[in-house]
Amino acid sequence: VIPPPVIHIERYSEDSITFSLKMTTNIKVSGYVVNIYWTFDTHRQEKRTLTIEGEKSIQKVTNLTAHTPYEISAWAKTELGDSPLSFAHVVTSGTRPASPSLKAKAINQTAVECSWTGPRNVVYGIFYATSFLELYRSPHNTTTTSHNITVLVQRDEQYLFLV
Repeated sequence: VIPPPVIHIERYSEDSITFSLKMTTNIKVSGYVVNIYWTFDTHRQEKRTLTIEGEKSIQKVTNLTAHTPYEISAWAKTELGDSPLSFAHVVTSGTRPASPSLKAKAINQTAVECSWTGPRNVVYGIFYATSFLELYRSPHNTTTTSHNITVLVQRDEQYLFLV
């Protein structure tokens, strides 16, 4: 039986998490697959996937959001096959940034100008879809460091936007 890997949170800050991975077995490990999940505005679950080579590993994940719950799941790739999943949960420190105030204005039938307020020097994600279900499951999206963007859409559709 292949045991799941041990995920140990080494430290965390407002914008990063450092964790270690190890196996409590003599089975040869070739690497790990790690998924980091977080929820954006209760509508959209985000995920970052890391593929890590080697038996033991310390990883630092950066560019995270302050005071946000993150779930880390990992499994090991071994000579006998993949291990079961293991999980760890951590909430980054600090104060979560205020939600931006979004304004969306149609420029023409296929372009929407989105603008918002919020802090400088951060990355904003713009998500849009024609229904709440699509907005949750598979929205169109783009990122920018500015406070406005023109989004191209299909004509004769109504869209929902999140930033």
